[in-house]
Amino acid sequence: MAAQGFLLIAGFLLVLFILSRPLGTLLARMINDTPLPGVAGMERGLWRLLGIRPQEMGWCQYLMALLLLNIFGLVVLFILLMCQGALPLNPQHLPGLSWHLALNTAVSFVSNTNWQSYAGETTMSYLSQMAGLTVQNFLSAATGIAVIFALTRAFARHSVTTLGNAWVDITRITLWVLLPLSLLIALFFIQQGALQNVLPYQPFTSLEGAKQLLPMGPVASQEAIKMLGTNGGGFFNANSSHPFENPTALTNAVQMLAIFLIPAALCFAFGDVVGDRRQGHTLLWAMSIIFVVAVAVVMWAETQGNPHLMALGADSNINMEGKESRFGILASSLFAVVTTAASCGAVNAMHDSFTALGGMVPMWLMQIGEVVFGGVGSGLYGMLLFVLLAVFIAGLMIGRTPEYLGKKIDVREMKMTALAILVTPTLVLIGTALAMMTDAGRSGMLNPGTHGFSEVLYAVSSAANNNGSAFAGLSANTPFWNCLLAFCMFFGRFAVIVPVMAIAGSLVTKKIQPASTGTLPTHGALFVGLLIGTVLLVAALTFIPALALGPVAEHLSLF
Repeated sequence: MAAQGFLLIAGFLLVLFILSRPLGTLLARMINDTPLPGVAGMERGLWRLLGIRPQEMGWCQYLMALLLLNIFGLVVLFILLMCQGALPLNPQHLPGLSWHLALNTAVSFVSNTNWQSYAGETTMSYLSQMAGLTVQNFLSAATGIAVIFALTRAFARHSVTTLGNAWVDITRITLWVLLPLSLLIALFFIQQGALQNVLPYQPFTSLEGAKQLLPMGPVASQEAIKMLGTNGGGFFNANSSHPFENPTALTNAVQMLAIFLIPAALCFAFGDVVGDRRQGHTLLWAMSIIFVVAVAVVMWAETQGNPHLMALGADSNINMEGKESRFGILASSLFAVVTTAASCGAVNAMHDSFTALGGMVPMWLMQIGEVVFGGVGSGLYGMLLFVLLAVFIAGLMIGRTPEYLGKKIDVREMKMTALAILVTPTLVLIGTALAMMTDAGRSGMLNPGTHGFSEVLYAVSSAANNNGSAFAGLSANTPFWNCLLAFCMFFGRFAVIVPVMAIAGSLVTKKIQPASTGTLPTHGALFVGLLIGTVLLVAALTFIPALALGPVAEHLSLF
């Protein structure tokens, strides 16, 4: 079993690095504002048609463009979900959503979280799935990538005030990266057996003689961008454990690779753009080391299972509960770590059924800010925040001016870094405490005791860190939970983007200092250790105080 697990992890990372290197080169061209071969004339015509002025923007203009795009998308999606019962492409005549569920869902997909308080096959019309949710899967992913484009330019440029053009970046990312890759992945899923149609649900008689409806729908197209954009929203309630979404072992492997593909490629692109590939390689190896350790821990915990099962007469204590027999323990464990290390809420096994240690690792990966590869764009700019913090602390310890890539790290950058890092722990702790202190929050808990508390903590952590997966066992489709999680998702996304863009605006105006001024080393084992240490420190800000809430809540008879 150990050898199989090692080969699975090694094979996954090997294929990932091979695929992400050429994609990183393409992304680097886009960051450098170099048109791709053969599309320059097409882009000029497209800018004229859309009324886009390709002049570069300052950080405030860039930020406002992204915020306006996402707020507009949120409003349109909210209205669409509320009115879906009166709109076409609804063969099952599903009614519109309640205001609080529509708000939660709109915020969820705009913020790249894709938390779902509903069962997709019984709630969403085809129009809502395609024109609403799938469109936001593209735009939310493009927003995250655009932010890291701007931040990367800030490190590479000096003594200027512009960071690129947000509309140009969003358009290029969508047209030349997300759409082509999604099309290829969707065609592969269709070939493997995923659904792709707009037929009414098909009646059939089961082997037991029961009359049932077989869900239909445009599944493969949404599944592709769901994975590629680290979105995670499933067409069906069972998500990627459903055979219509994830039919074979091959689609399971491609889904995991798609989740990490762009985050890994952005690390290569970062090194290319700043003129030092070691920087990108260092970030990639830091992420990979944490990832491998996390996967190994989950695999070990799930294969060890629960020893009490053997005492009760079971043939094996291996924990297969909540897992698809098509994939088994090792692939399910790998998928669980991939989806929570990235900001992708897709699951092919029920995390609520994992062992205590196996469930803790996915929760921890979310609570450190999903920087181990992370979401498209958001994972890298989250890790770069830790880089700035690590460099600043190391500089103070050795008495040198903190610098990274020749840019001095001053008070303004550290204030914005601290603000961005503290956003999600604050949301998690306040949200969990609020849920525990109110009848409306506790009424959603279906499991008593400490595991019920873990389900609440997981849900708020998932929302605030824009993941979207769940421990389940929580009745979240209530006005209280929908509004609380919508608040956490919105500010967990955009309250981080704002200080990141402010950092980019500050860095881009600075001159790159000569190497002789004592720039700190930013590669090698020491720097990787600083990154991991910083990640562990930030995790402690969330995880340890949250664990302390459990006994307090039990003492107050809140369970």
